Amino acid sequence: FAWRELPGWGVREWAVVLASGVAHLVYFNVLLAGYRAADLTVVYPVARGTGPLLSSAAAVVVLGETLGPRGIAGVLAITLGILLIAGGPRLWTRVHNPAERARVKAGLAWGALTGALIAVYTVIDGYAVKVLLISPILVDYVGNLLRIPFMLPHALRDRAGFVRDWRTQWKAALVLALISPLGYVLVLYAVTMAPLSHVA
Repeated sequence: FAWRELPGWGVREWAVVLASGVAHLVYFNVLLAGYRAADLTVVYPVARGTGPLLSSAAAVVVLGETLGPRGIAGVLAITLGILLIAGGPRLWTRVHNPAERARVKAGLAWGALTGALIAVYTVIDGYAVKVLLISPILVDYVGNLLRIPFMLPHALRDRAGFVRDWRTQWKAALVLALISPLGYVLVLYAVTMAPLSHVA
């Protein structure tokens, strides 16, 4: 159905999908930088904890959604639960150890920045599917397509490493290439049926 929908896109549709592609690209690179600077067990949960919180707030401001007391309680409960997975109060005991303090601080900072970027692409993509009525499949597919020119040169800079990694990990890469977009497309379909602040 892309051949029927794409010719009808105007500047606004292309701009939103391009902004989505750029936001996902920046998110991915910031997340990887966070993994290099700090522990995955801190960076990822903090990112996934702050992402829904900021996404819900942005949905209220940008998309005019309302978030009642139960919605606010749900967002806070999910955020708190994910932050507890990151270590919760135990993080503060690690901060007293000078050797670990820098890594914990870096993990919190990179995680929070990643969470902010999750909120950015969530709101952009939510706007695309809710307001512009772009198909969730096209939002994800075109966004992925637009990211290839930016990611491919970096991958090909170390061709030997790329070939080596492809030979050893091609099965896992193919599984992820199918499951990850499918999961996100399902999230975007949920956004078409429910408030973004709840889905996020």
